[in-house]
Amino acid sequence: MSVSDGVIKSDDSRMSRPEPGLRRQVMSYSKEMMLVRHKMEAGWAGAAHSHAQEQLLYVVSGAIQLTVAGVAHTLSAGDSILVAGGTEHQACTDRASEVLDIFTPYRSDYATS
Repeated sequence: MSVSDGVIKSDDSRMSRPEPGLRRQVMSYSKEMMLVRHKMEAGWAGAAHSHAQEQLLYVVSGAIQLTVAGVAHTLSAGDSILVAGGTEHQACTDRASEVLDIFTPYRSDYATS
């Protein structure tokens, strides 16, 4: 659903559950970039991973712990961080949190069409 010409409403009912404790809504995207909204439940811990895309992460609410290339960071609401493509990273949280991720280029594995 590449939507460079339409408005995508934030809608919790449209969020997928890619893993326990994590909900995801793919927002607007083109081949060059993608905006993704994530909501995490208290106690969620993601697996360490990397991907080719650069990732700009912005914490909307709550707080997360993000380890990037072995360096731990605590990010609270209003904080952001850039993760270079190909860099291993892992996130977890001890409280309900919401994060916006911008990927460039877009993630075809998240794309809905």
